[in-house]
Amino acid sequence: MRLEDQPRSENIEDRRGMRIPGGRGLAGGGIGVVVIAVIAMFLGVDPSMLMQGAQQGSVATAPQQQVATRAPAREDQMADFVAAVLGSTEETWTEIFARGGKRYQKPVLVLFSGAVDSACGFAQAAVGPFYCPGDNKLYIDLAFYRDLQDKFRAPGDFAQAYVIAHEVGHHVQNQLGIADQVRRAQSRAGKEQGNALQVRMELQADCFAGVWAAVANRKRSVLETGDIEEGLRAAAAVGDDRIQMASRGYVSPESFTHGSSEQRMRWFRRGLEAGEVKACDTFAVTQR
Repeated sequence: MRLEDQPRSENIEDRRGMRIPGGRGLAGGGIGVVVIAVIAMFLGVDPSMLMQGAQQGSVATAPQQQVATRAPAREDQMADFVAAVLGSTEETWTEIFARGGKRYQKPVLVLFSGAVDSACGFAQAAVGPFYCPGDNKLYIDLAFYRDLQDKFRAPGDFAQAYVIAHEVGHHVQNQLGIADQVRRAQSRAGKEQGNALQVRMELQADCFAGVWAAVANRKRSVLETGDIEEGLRAAAAVGDDRIQMASRGYVSPESFTHGSSEQRMRWFRRGLEAGEVKACDTFAVTQR
């Protein structure tokens, strides 16, 4: 990717290396549990193991919340890359929202190492990157990118950017009221129907990631040869079918929460080719 001239986001909280004296439990089956369960599927991790770890510790006394936002120093290369990608998403979604007569509220991205406390509960790095609608923040342990390359076989800077853009896609859904509508529908649905709605949410976030890439490329020519293939490879690598087969040895489509590899690639490509939010209505189609 070409990000040399991209303004860096100032909406970064760097909590790396900070110690958490205690983690807030995820009691009551709230959004924290939902986040843990959904993102565990992203990584092929047993959600009960993550929740067991999350519930250990005392009531939170989280000094992490006092960190000021700032752009990382340029010599911190990976953090600088994240700030550049986030800056690009801010530029893109501000423009898209303005065209629709809306104001885009920029999310904060939290860099952490090992574990983190959020409005959605206490999470260990094993859950992977996630977005918390409770505080409008994205969370990522940069060590995840090693897993993306080594475990998921999806190397490359655009694959890394796709991960951030997908989580930003969830923030866009939150801003547009889509997330609230889906949560209300899920509260009235059974487990299988709730999973199906979550799949549509995730595929739309993939599509929104494609929209970002298309608009950013038109504005700043950020894409280089091979970038699109990197993004598609990353989307395929985190498909539920591929993750389940690798972790369980079999596939259960009724338990999908993110979509198959084919679906994730298809919706990411759809957003990339259309470059328009209206192309991403995953809830209006019969066949996901």
